[in-house]
Amino acid sequence: MSLPRVAPQQSLSEHYQQYLDQLAESGFSGDIEYSYASRLAVATDNSVYQKLPQAVLFPRNVRDLATIGELVNRHPLVKFSARGGGTGTNGQSLTDGIVVDLSRHMNQVLEINVEEQWVRVQAGVVKDALNDALRPHGYFFSPDLSTSNRATVGGMINTDASGQGSLVYGKTSDHVLGLTSVLANGEVINTTPLSLEEAQQQSRGSDTYSRILRQVIATCVEKRNDIIEKFPRLNRFLTGYDLEHAYNADEKKIDVSRLITGSEGSLAMVAEATLSLTPIATHKALVNIKYDSFESALRHAPAMVAASATSVETVDSTVLNLAKTDIIWHSISELITDIPHKEMLGLNMVEYNSNDEQSIKERIARLEEELTQDAKNGTNGVIGYQVTFSKADIGKIYAMRKKAVGLLGKTEGAQKPIAFAEDTAVPPENLADFILEFRALLDTHGLHYGMFGHVDAGVLHVRPALDLCDPEQEKLMHQISDEVVALVAKYGGLMWGEHGKGYRSEYGPAFFGDMLFKELRKIKSAFDPHNKMNPGKICTPLDSSDTLVKVSDTKRATYDRTIPVAFKDAFAPAMSCNGNGLCFNYETTSPMCPSSKVTRDRRHSPKGRAGLIREWIRLLAKEGVDSTSLRAEQFKTSLWQRFKNSRSSEEDFSHEVLEAMNGCLACKSCSSQCPVKVDVPEFRSTFLSIYYQRYMRPMKDHLVANIERMAPLMASVPTFVNMFLHRRWMQSAIEKTVGYVDTPLLSSPSLKKRLDKNVTHYDYDALASLNDTERSKTVLIVQDPFTSFYDASVVEDFVSLCTQLGYNPILLPFKPNGKPEHVKGFLARFAKTATDTAAFLNEVASLSIPMVGVDASLVLCYRDEYTKTLGSQRGDFFVNTVHEWLLGVPDTTWEQAATTPSTKALALLSHCSEKTALPASEKQWQTIFSKVGQPVDLVAVGCCGMAGTYGHEADQKEKSLAIYGLSWEAAVKAYPQDAIMATGYSCRSQVARIEKFKPRHPLQLLLAAVDNN
Repeated sequence: MSLPRVAPQQSLSEHYQQYLDQLAESGFSGDIEYSYASRLAVATDNSVYQKLPQAVLFPRNVRDLATIGELVNRHPLVKFSARGGGTGTNGQSLTDGIVVDLSRHMNQVLEINVEEQWVRVQAGVVKDALNDALRPHGYFFSPDLSTSNRATVGGMINTDASGQGSLVYGKTSDHVLGLTSVLANGEVINTTPLSLEEAQQQSRGSDTYSRILRQVIATCVEKRNDIIEKFPRLNRFLTGYDLEHAYNADEKKIDVSRLITGSEGSLAMVAEATLSLTPIATHKALVNIKYDSFESALRHAPAMVAASATSVETVDSTVLNLAKTDIIWHSISELITDIPHKEMLGLNMVEYNSNDEQSIKERIARLEEELTQDAKNGTNGVIGYQVTFSKADIGKIYAMRKKAVGLLGKTEGAQKPIAFAEDTAVPPENLADFILEFRALLDTHGLHYGMFGHVDAGVLHVRPALDLCDPEQEKLMHQISDEVVALVAKYGGLMWGEHGKGYRSEYGPAFFGDMLFKELRKIKSAFDPHNKMNPGKICTPLDSSDTLVKVSDTKRATYDRTIPVAFKDAFAPAMSCNGNGLCFNYETTSPMCPSSKVTRDRRHSPKGRAGLIREWIRLLAKEGVDSTSLRAEQFKTSLWQRFKNSRSSEEDFSHEVLEAMNGCLACKSCSSQCPVKVDVPEFRSTFLSIYYQRYMRPMKDHLVANIERMAPLMASVPTFVNMFLHRRWMQSAIEKTVGYVDTPLLSSPSLKKRLDKNVTHYDYDALASLNDTERSKTVLIVQDPFTSFYDASVVEDFVSLCTQLGYNPILLPFKPNGKPEHVKGFLARFAKTATDTAAFLNEVASLSIPMVGVDASLVLCYRDEYTKTLGSQRGDFFVNTVHEWLLGVPDTTWEQAATTPSTKALALLSHCSEKTALPASEKQWQTIFSKVGQPVDLVAVGCCGMAGTYGHEADQKEKSLAIYGLSWEAAVKAYPQDAIMATGYSCRSQVARIEKFKPRHPLQLLLAAVDNN
């Protein structure tokens, strides 16, 4: 059969299309997107729910937000919901109306006032980005979330987010000094605390804000006794609309911002916020206390709180064991070590802050004395502890704790820990008993689960493992949700202690009672009488017949369960995405997903791409594609038919998926950085192989896929080829015909000419006859197309380095690696290439002589793509990276090659694929250079933007250069050119293209150090 055209299933409603048409003509300066892909990208968040919106708006300023509201008045059926980082675990921002996303453009820090200790920001600024701006001034915005590297301040305000250290630092609402918000009718209001007298006077007006003040006074002042009596005294108590704190009875002040904070966008769209700042403590200490059981950790936590700890965080053994399998454990393995002969089943991370170094040391000394006795006597379940005063190390440990949220989704099998009852709050003194009963409840249903949280505040995140694709388990989720509601009520707590209500809004009436819930509805009526803003969340207007959203509403699994198993297997990495959104990490030095960082487009992220693939294969199944398999070979389409399809103007959702896939740099950082290992390059290749069974491939794909066959031929006459490539007219012709820019020049002289007299060529029989001593002094160099033919001096220098170290280097004949074929989705060709090359390398491996490849990204292809494609047919050959082989060089050899120690540090900028797949590689390079007395700075950089051939594609060049500007540009300028080392061929090429000098591979500077001996 032929691959069918895939049409989106849901088009825009007529009244929404009319609204968007008018908005486009109204002077709205932001972006208006209503492609199926754009809508799907915001149809999910970090929850289990899915709701497809009609469109996505990206306003640039307050005026744009006002325009959105003003125009809605003319369209009674149009609804909308504000969205920030999309990190909500309860579907707070999901809507079938219009999503208003403030994160793309409204993300600036507007003003920092150090003297008065406040900052004014736009709502879309990411929390960690704000703190990066504040840090040089000695302050920070203190509510600390596990999602702080992608959660926006506006989202924090809308959920009244808290997090670690809330006993000391409070919640977001405790730091909101004032808000600029836009109401459903487009009115802009500025809310700051008012005296009761001022509020009463202003409430006599006729505008919407006056109406709001009248209702706030009627509810929060006149019914204050009822409010105080109803709500439990909990640090993390979130009402949704904070009726208690909207009126400060002691100071007799009204603060409408307190109602908007925590309202989940159902009252107003927050545009700007003025926030109070917290001084950064001069001294910190973190005590990691290890326990024989999770219950011991829970029961011991109150003693830590009583000891005036700043915060007490806990994780159970499930989370700890998952963390140990993740890349992040490499950074903390020495900070949280195992106890010999004892199993660590719980961990409390107890932090102390102080501006007095002596004071904090004395407190820690007293605690250490107690913990030492506990561990010695076996009391309180303590089996050991470790203390660190290093802020850098403390940050690494908290990074592990933050990643724990996503790591829970990494568990094997169809049942995955999911968020739906994960932020219960009970009085801390009741927490241990509550959790034991909670665990008993889950055990009754035979469920596995992971637990972590803020035990100092009585909040624990509990995520039971369920397979929601099974309708019976979805029903079980609803049942457990109801049971947990009853359980928290029993222990004097609440269902939502931190993450807001969202789809749990149905429980609101039960917790508030009829009278106070009616007051909530009155508040909603004052702000949004026509239920335009995030309808169904928290409550509905008093006179409205609209219903609240429910736990049983539509979920991602509702759609996933209709996808055939074979389709899921073919795109397994995409199906594993649980929406945690770590790929939206704003940090420019983080290697994961540079395309998402530079475009600020959710489609161009691992989560976005995974969501598009899921929908694509679901729609393929609806089109009647054979459900027993999904592979390129089953779609047979003639060249003529593909040509006609490519010229057709018919709508095909496949094109939208292709656009997102083409934006991927195939850097593979997501395959290790994502907590659930969503490997985009893997399913991208599969998609491309299938897509191009219906459509014609662009010429540049054929060029890339054939580079390993063309390069050896061209390298035989490099001067001749370069003469043509160097011509401007030739470069222009290549760009116009192939879509390829800045074509790299071949190495001249060629590697063959450089090494003909200096290296022994491969002879299997001769090598097989070597004795053990000779074998131990021999190294086999595996060629790759990039360094051998375009950067031959690196291979030449590696040969020299081996010789200097007393080894006999032998250059293996060039064999195509196949990675370019895999990147472009020529999977059948890649399988053949991999089979042939693996057979050769297995033959070589039988000699038991180390094999080394110079370019790490190609070496890693042997380990990853070869294994996935060939399975057991791959064999057991192993190709070392350069640094892996150098680590095995004996110390005595280095001592003989030792030079005068250098005081000038070199700068190492590592290839993103290498340092994410081999997280110890940077420190290992540092270790190697230390053997010759050479200090090395490890420079934190993300992706360079070249990524193989990505940066040479004409339609990607602008993004490639922008990605370079995110982190590499500043890093390169910070060091002398002769001190900069880059491990990746792509990275060296990108610097050469932009900065007009080419950094050297670390082995070249290592050779220079040895040569100086």
